Amino acid sequence: MWIGLDIGTGGSRALLVNEKGEVLHACTVAHEEITMLQPLWAEQRPENWRDASFEAVRGVLAKSGVDGAQIQGIGLSGQMHGLVVLDEANQVLRPSLIWCDQRSQPQVDWINSKVGKAQVLDYIANPVLTGFTLPKLLWVRDHEPRIYERIRKVLLPKDYVRFALTGEFATEVSDASGTALFDVVNRRWSYEFADAVGVDRSFLPACFESSEISGRVSAQAAAATGLTAGIPVVGGGGDQAASAVGNGIVAPGIVSCTLGTSGVVFAHMEQVAYDPAGRVHTFCHAVTGKWHVMGVTQGAGLSLQWFRNQFAPGVDYDVLMAEAAQAPAGSQGLYWLPYLMGERTPHLDALARGGWIGLTAKHKRADLIRSLIEGVTYSQKDCLDIVASLGCEVASVRASGGGAKSPFWGQILADAFNKPIVTLASQEGSALGAAILAMVGTGVFSSVPEACGALVHEAARREPELGNVDVYAKGHQVFQSLYPALKGIYPVM
Repeated sequence: MWIGLDIGTGGSRALLVNEKGEVLHACTVAHEEITMLQPLWAEQRPENWRDASFEAVRGVLAKSGVDGAQIQGIGLSGQMHGLVVLDEANQVLRPSLIWCDQRSQPQVDWINSKVGKAQVLDYIANPVLTGFTLPKLLWVRDHEPRIYERIRKVLLPKDYVRFALTGEFATEVSDASGTALFDVVNRRWSYEFADAVGVDRSFLPACFESSEISGRVSAQAAAATGLTAGIPVVGGGGDQAASAVGNGIVAPGIVSCTLGTSGVVFAHMEQVAYDPAGRVHTFCHAVTGKWHVMGVTQGAGLSLQWFRNQFAPGVDYDVLMAEAAQAPAGSQGLYWLPYLMGERTPHLDALARGGWIGLTAKHKRADLIRSLIEGVTYSQKDCLDIVASLGCEVASVRASGGGAKSPFWGQILADAFNKPIVTLASQEGSALGAAILAMVGTGVFSSVPEACGALVHEAARREPELGNVDVYAKGHQVFQSLYPALKGIYPVM
């Protein structure tokens, strides 16, 4: 048996699977709420991730009655881009600036001015964005110099949990690709770029392919989790690459749409290709020697979560979906801009703001909720169109994440994308992908594609409803016109 451990934004989830990829048991432990000391700032405590992850492992072993010695390998997945900084005693120096933190635009501007945008692309095949790890690190350098002076190691969220499990400082290629310090084309740290921006090379951990063994469970971690010392821990993957493995997006032609706190459209690539405008990210895949391209909506499930927390506290999401279904397609001309934490694809604008456009006295709460779902879907359609423009074939889209559990949202995706939307027998995504990587790393399968071919199965397919395809095609055109019309006022808000 194997464990896939996913360190998400909202919680840590441990998944126990057998050699058939069947989920035997799962345990999720919630994280503390994101701390937002200022607008567009977002922090979490790495120690909380560690504690929640260990509790999740203990929980899944207890639920299953499985002895820790029966676990053959562990795979890790986690939220990308977060900055974890450790001192010489391996203690966390400050809370992590996580993926959606947008405070570092001045540092992005400094990098582009000092190095040059074209040279940045040569180094890392992507533009530097506020969401990435490097500008967060430079923000600490510029605003908290006493803390920066004490830094001895920089880790990503799942890799801090790896350190807690194994005592090893390590990462893997898919997650490292989102640091803005990684040579994506050659699958190695870009020490040249680190030198150019003054980052000490020794800050960076060892880097592995995603299915390679990166360490083994330590005696200390074994005592804290119920595992047995010596269990191998593979590289794993950033949440999106691991989710892609869990969804079988490991060959051309199949694209995924993952609707979690953020929303991601993801496509496998055999060769490196990237958007010169940097509207989508080109990263190393969790498949050895392959790459992927992805577009990101910062506030996908976050939009619905925000609405529920503010206007319908305690109401089940299924109830909100049922209410939204009462409104007509197009929400009677109401549009939601899901820019609650700035935006990545396609705007690359940390200052973008969310809001409703087109609100009238005629609109009901059902229209507001449906417009949230449609606005996120339009943003994901922006991502899909750019991915397709890079030569990625889109025959069908596999949907996963919390949003994909809703048949109602799944149908809106099918109608707006005008593509079949496929759901899988397992909706576990990232945690399952991490477990599959562990199975490959411990020799059960010879490759990730072989493992996915054997373990990942389609369950249902939802076709577009032709009557709504035109409604959403026209609605998407209107949606695309709104950001340019409002862009000029965001900097003064």
